[in-house]
Amino acid sequence: MSSIADDVIAQKIEQSISRVSKVVFPTTTNHHSTLFGGTALAWMDEVSFITATRFSRKRLVTVSTEKINFTHPIPSGTIVELVGKVIRVGRTSLTVNVSIFLEDMYSEGREEVIHGQFNFVAIDDNGKPTPLFGE
Repeated sequence: MSSIADDVIAQKIEQSISRVSKVVFPTTTNHHSTLFGGTALAWMDEVSFITATRFSRKRLVTVSTEKINFTHPIPSGTIVELVGKVIRVGRTSLTVNVSIFLEDMYSEGREEVIHGQFNFVAIDDNGKPTPLFGE
């Protein structure tokens, strides 16, 4: 049986899921005409930050990333969707998983091509860790 606090956290997780779609234009690609990895990471960090902020409504800082896996190149002229979801909640920190899905503009279907985790800490006005809830 789950507690009320667990139900509130589960609801906040669902409500904070963030989705951003983009077109991969030549200005964001490398010499292979595929999405530059640094651009993908910046997009992922932004979506993870939006997701974490929507979940907590606190000031947050990114403290680390982990398990960033690039499984397939993303060609110029395709659509990508970034999806962020909170996967871990601690006392002052949380973790957001971000997946990038690749879609060809002119055919059905999509596949996950990059995923990674971003860790955040909530901070107070003095830059010190602060609880995500109550206290």
